[in-house]
Amino acid sequence: MIELLQYDFFSNAILAAILTAVSCGIIGSYIVARRMVFIGGGITHASFGGIGIAYFLGFAPMIGAGVFAVLSALGIHYFTHKGKVREDSSIAIWWSLGMAIGIIFIALKPGYAPNLMSFLFGSILTVMKTDLLYMLVVSLITVLVFAIFFRLITMISFDEEFARARSLPVDFFNYMLIIISALVIVTSTRVSGVILVLSLLTLPQATANIFVQSFRSMMWFSILIGLFGMISGLYISYYTNLPSGATIIVTLTAFFALGKLIKALFAVSKN
Repeated sequence: MIELLQYDFFSNAILAAILTAVSCGIIGSYIVARRMVFIGGGITHASFGGIGIAYFLGFAPMIGAGVFAVLSALGIHYFTHKGKVREDSSIAIWWSLGMAIGIIFIALKPGYAPNLMSFLFGSILTVMKTDLLYMLVVSLITVLVFAIFFRLITMISFDEEFARARSLPVDFFNYMLIIISALVIVTSTRVSGVILVLSLLTLPQATANIFVQSFRSMMWFSILIGLFGMISGLYISYYTNLPSGATIIVTLTAFFALGKLIKALFAVSKN
């Protein structure tokens, strides 16, 4: 296994797994705590619109996806809290609009459309140095924001009304965190794709929540579970010649099932 690290593509994949585990472990815990999982799904699929526009205009798909994801995240939040649109309706609007725009712009581009499977289902083995740079910047921003404002974010996450009563800048942090969430989602699509990225934000957290209850502990355990699951899935993918994104998600699901089994066996032994 160590011999594989001599290949640049595999060492890039390991670095991508580490950076994704950190950013998704932190922001995924926030999304789960705020019960915003389906907002994450809406942002994820809406970002495909940016991929289509980027392909049409001839620039990096990651940049297009990032811009479109941030705009979609702000749009969902604004529609829900200011426009008085039901949250599920707001998510559906941006979800379907982003996917439709992506498909239209890809169809408008003359010539043969490239294989978009890596965008839809991920391909961690094709991560480039530029992708790693984006991931590193987003991970650093995520870590710094949560390290500096952890207590305030925790208060807003679990009791927003109390935070408002104390005159804390709730709206500012809500918008800032939804933007960071969008950026984390976009950079993570290189690992698992638009279709599967939501699993990176929920499966490690759900597994961690089996054993720990505190917000801080869930973040740490989510990072460790996500990292171990992604590296395990990466090796399984390499040796079985299966799609890396799907293999990683199946591995993380297996960890969740194993966690549930261990918890059940522990409960039985106690009784």
